[in-house]
Amino acid sequence: MKVNEGKSAGEYSVMLDDVFDFKSVEEFRRNYESIDTGRCRSVAIDFSSTRYMDSSALGMLLNIKNYFKDCGAQVKIVNPNEQIRKILSISRFEQRFTIE
Repeated sequence: MKVNEGKSAGEYSVMLDDVFDFKSVEEFRRNYESIDTGRCRSVAIDFSSTRYMDSSALGMLLNIKNYFKDCGAQVKIVNPNEQIRKILSISRFEQRFTIE
């Protein structure tokens, strides 16, 4: 898991590993807390390499959304596979996030 700064100022992405579960909590938090909230305009959570997520991952997504709420940065979910997209849909995350 790592954070990439985009080509445009203030755009970041968090690249997830193949498994996004309870074991990822601390690393995920460290990664998004390393982003400068004063400069951040958007954060993309990139699921392109992720094949599995559990219910604790849903909580982590809500936590990152709350973390960036005060600075007004948009948090979006990108590149989920069909299985992960289904989990997000069942959990009604499309009402809380932009999912691309």
